[in-house]
Amino acid sequence: MSYLNLISLLGWVAFCALAWVIGGCRRPVPWRTVLGSTLLTFGLGAVVFLLPASRKLLLIANDLVLLALSSSSQGAQFLFGPLALSPGQATSAGEPSVGFVLAAQVLPAVIFFASLMAVFHHFKLIQPVVRFFAWLFHRTLRLSGAESLAGSIHLFFGVETAAAVRPYLGTMTRSELLTVLATNLATVASTTLAIYVIFLREAFPQIAGHLLSASLLSIPCAVLAAKLILPETEDPVTLGAVPEMAATEAHDNGFAALAAGAWDGLKIAAGITTILIAVLGVVGLVDLSLAKVSSLLMGAGEPLSLARCLGWLFTPLAWLLGIESGDLAQAGRLLGQRMVLTEVVSYRELGSLAAQNQLSPRTLVIVSYALCGFAHVAGVGIAVGGFGALVKERMEDLSGLALRALAAATLATLLTGAVAGALFHGQAGYLGL
Repeated sequence: MSYLNLISLLGWVAFCALAWVIGGCRRPVPWRTVLGSTLLTFGLGAVVFLLPASRKLLLIANDLVLLALSSSSQGAQFLFGPLALSPGQATSAGEPSVGFVLAAQVLPAVIFFASLMAVFHHFKLIQPVVRFFAWLFHRTLRLSGAESLAGSIHLFFGVETAAAVRPYLGTMTRSELLTVLATNLATVASTTLAIYVIFLREAFPQIAGHLLSASLLSIPCAVLAAKLILPETEDPVTLGAVPEMAATEAHDNGFAALAAGAWDGLKIAAGITTILIAVLGVVGLVDLSLAKVSSLLMGAGEPLSLARCLGWLFTPLAWLLGIESGDLAQAGRLLGQRMVLTEVVSYRELGSLAAQNQLSPRTLVIVSYALCGFAHVAGVGIAVGGFGALVKERMEDLSGLALRALAAATLATLLTGAVAGALFHGQAGYLGL
């Protein structure tokens, strides 16, 4: 084990301590949840990083995701022609790609994955997996049944999980609500997983398998951070057992489920587009203001920007992840800008840096894990709005927990990155190169 692996372990402890401090050093400390989350996270991480047999499972998962991505591009190419082709590709008629176009090359994959998950759900292929992980989280993390169920569903879906736990939201404690929000923000839905894979698959061919692993690890990490910030002091209604998933819209056949999933995917893609346009526009306005102020105060130096300022704030946290010194500035900037620019922008830049060999393999693995989540301002708004729409009587509680949920989710993704940093020591083949 190198000193960088030891720093990552130190980072795990530091992030846990930071969560406790953010929560106001509340007592009693939920030691059983802390111990259970730690053991489960490092146990799952060890399976991924240290067991040779797990590499075969990662390869299978990775290949399945890439196969689905390849299939999803067929419809996009039919509609958009060369706009849907990656740089260097050409249509059957010889029309070359015009370069990278996010709307034509990435967002169609979101629609396809949403429809695919709807079909899997219709044929009850997802429900047994959800039940297994809900049972696992319930038994090992000392969560209520509703918390466990919500966390398990987050492996497949995003804020749409609210409908599956709707009957239990009204009676949840504040600690339960924070945990549900945090696990939602700290994980990635399968519908958006495709976006990150597209950005990184050239430089990190096995990225799909690792992102699935990162999303799974982030659930116990989110539970750990949320319970340290706001420990449970009440008696949850569903503490004794995992309840059933609430019934969702039924479809007469698989094709109806496919069509309904595609419509849901279109809404998600439209939401991503809207958020990126709005957030990047506001950030651009802030950057222009910061640049103007910095030029007046500091003269002809490098202008200030929001990403640069957040990068300074996150650079010490990047060091605690066990990032190599030469990559600290870049890693800190990627982690910091995720808070306002969303993970989509950070993953795209990470892919560009990796393609230019500007990051070490260790940094690429750690940052890929640490960025895997919706822990940003826009994500909080979507989560609070989505859950609040179903239980309007709890909107005040949800809004009051928003900032703590963002803090818990951010720390959860950092904890996930710390696990990757502690267990990755340059294993051959883990990038797939």
